[in-house]
Amino acid sequence: MVFNSLQFLIFFPIVVLFYWAIPHKYRFIWLLGASYYFYMCWNAQYALLLATSTIITFLSGYLIERENKKNQNPSRCIKRKKMWVAISVILNLSILFFFKYSTFALDNINLLLKAWHIRLLQPQFDVVLPVGISFYTFQALSYTVDVYRGEVPAERNIGKYALFVSFFPVLLSGPIERSKNLLTQIHTVHHFRFNEVKNGLLLMLWGFFEKIVIADRVAVLVNQVFDQYTKYSGFSIVLAVVLFAVQIYCDFSGYSDMAIGAARVMGFSLMQNFKRPYFAKSVSDFWRRWHIALSSWLRDYVYIPLGGNRRGKVRKYFNIMVTFLVSGLWHGANWTYVIWGLLHGVYQVLGGLLKPFRDGVTKAFHIDKNSFSNRLFRILFTFILVDFAWIFFKAPSAGAAFQIIGRMFGTFNPWVLLDGTVYTLGLDQKDFFVMLFSIGVLLLVSLLRRNHSLSRELDKQNIVFRWGLYFGAIFFVLIFGIYGPSFNASQFIYFKF
Repeated sequence: MVFNSLQFLIFFPIVVLFYWAIPHKYRFIWLLGASYYFYMCWNAQYALLLATSTIITFLSGYLIERENKKNQNPSRCIKRKKMWVAISVILNLSILFFFKYSTFALDNINLLLKAWHIRLLQPQFDVVLPVGISFYTFQALSYTVDVYRGEVPAERNIGKYALFVSFFPVLLSGPIERSKNLLTQIHTVHHFRFNEVKNGLLLMLWGFFEKIVIADRVAVLVNQVFDQYTKYSGFSIVLAVVLFAVQIYCDFSGYSDMAIGAARVMGFSLMQNFKRPYFAKSVSDFWRRWHIALSSWLRDYVYIPLGGNRRGKVRKYFNIMVTFLVSGLWHGANWTYVIWGLLHGVYQVLGGLLKPFRDGVTKAFHIDKNSFSNRLFRILFTFILVDFAWIFFKAPSAGAAFQIIGRMFGTFNPWVLLDGTVYTLGLDQKDFFVMLFSIGVLLLVSLLRRNHSLSRELDKQNIVFRWGLYFGAIFFVLIFGIYGPSFNASQFIYFKF
């Protein structure tokens, strides 16, 4: 079941109506059952993995806190707490490795063995990746570490903790919530507030617009070019690469907005996952705006524990590279994701090394850092770097990615953008202009959201204008949304991670 399915349009209103109708003390039970049903619509058997991760991390939190209450030697207490953390991390990552990385690891081991003329390893199993496993594993592990650090008390109600791990709006593709935020809210009494429900539904509507009007329409063109890249060259590939940046943003941001909106309808406040990332002025700024839940998780649980920037520049840059290697591997078991992650690490290391040179040039030529031209240049340059890295993210293999890059730079044919060739890339003229118009709306809304809350601004308008705009947006999504299995509209890109 996904947000843009008929099943969900039946499931969600039923869940919300019963949620608000029953007493607070029973709501977590209702949401827990609904969340497991939501997950089991994908594969009922893999709900056992979700339950296993939940039980392991719940027990680890309890055992860690119990060590604090024992009257024993402090050093022994710390060692035992570290032991429970290690057991939780090893068990959870072992499950994640088996289902997500075992085939990748065997394939690469076989390549090495083949080079030495050694008999290849033949796996006796067929592993299917459980949807959402990377997301709920990281969310559960953060709880274990937070209890160890003393940032949250261990949860005593396993049902409420299980809801924290499996809460259906964030279960499949995040945001990766922290126990300090979501687990606390599970204990909080939520009261029905019309404005919160309305704003949650409006955010979901915006997410539907991003996903089925923009992302799924753009995907038609992007998939045709990337799947048949040997037939295209030059600016045809450039267009597909640029549009993939739009596709992946609208696909993932759309899911996040739907998730945050769905949770808000029930009184929950989830963390913001995107903050106008393509307006970033540097790659490090991009990562403060893109998939904020993951980037902050990697900062708090990988980069800082490695030493962060506290041990000199060399160690800082090493820690950055390790963190982005982890980020790449988290996204998928393929060398394309490893290269993508390392590219972003290299971008940041080079950015740090070249900063004195950039500052010198700025000073020598009296460049105003806050001028519009300078900010625009930095935004465009950052977008080019990020978009180039997206080639490896999208390509089926590292070899294909390098071939795509070669074909993109091997031909100079800008006229294909004007002579009608673009209408042969999967979208006809009507759909192409609907795509451009929708991207224009996306850009306009992004600019307006820079300094204003659109929901508050809309609340200031008269009721006729507001509701006319709401219904107009609904009809636009219904009329111009991309539907049907031929467009793979039922999937979100980040579900495979």
